[in-house]
Amino acid sequence: MATVLRIDSSARVEGSHSRQLADFFQQTWLEKYPADRFITRDVTQPSIPHVDDLAISGFQTPPDRQTPEMKQAVALSDELIAELKQAEVLLISAPMYNFSIPSAMKAWVDQIVRIGHTFAVEGNSFKGLLTTQQAFVLSASGAGGYQAEGPFGALNFVEPYFEKLLGFLGVQKVLYFSAQGMMAGPDEQAAVIEQVKSSIRDAM
Repeated sequence: MATVLRIDSSARVEGSHSRQLADFFQQTWLEKYPADRFITRDVTQPSIPHVDDLAISGFQTPPDRQTPEMKQAVALSDELIAELKQAEVLLISAPMYNFSIPSAMKAWVDQIVRIGHTFAVEGNSFKGLLTTQQAFVLSASGAGGYQAEGPFGALNFVEPYFEKLLGFLGVQKVLYFSAQGMMAGPDEQAAVIEQVKSSIRDAM
């Protein structure tokens, strides 16, 4: 039995294409692996706070020397990291906002990337501490052309960000799926969504 951690980050709850793809992924995954379990974290409901000075001080202070205020400031980070460490598989739904990830997702990232917890420093190099086997990143964008060879490929900061970030943390395999051109008409949208769903199904 494997544990899948699902992270949703779209500001839209209804009508979100990235959430729709994540719902499809979860349903299809459980049909194929019914004994597996999902942990779901919506980083917008409630929103994940951005790290502040007190949290950073807490991150840099050994637990036995943390003040009560520091312990409270790092409690959510500890909880999020504990969730992450349970997961053999990571499912991330993250729409493209202004060529990059939603700020809610970035807030989650800043809470879980912690030295000694999810990565370590070994001499002049880093070592990821996660044992997560693979991650599926499901994205959506209003315009098309964000594939590597497309006219806007150089503006796609979502795919390379997750590839580098998750690899840095130790995730062994990162797969990226993107529903592009969601500002098109309903028929064009439906065709793209079905194509992405087929790719997701094939990758499981």
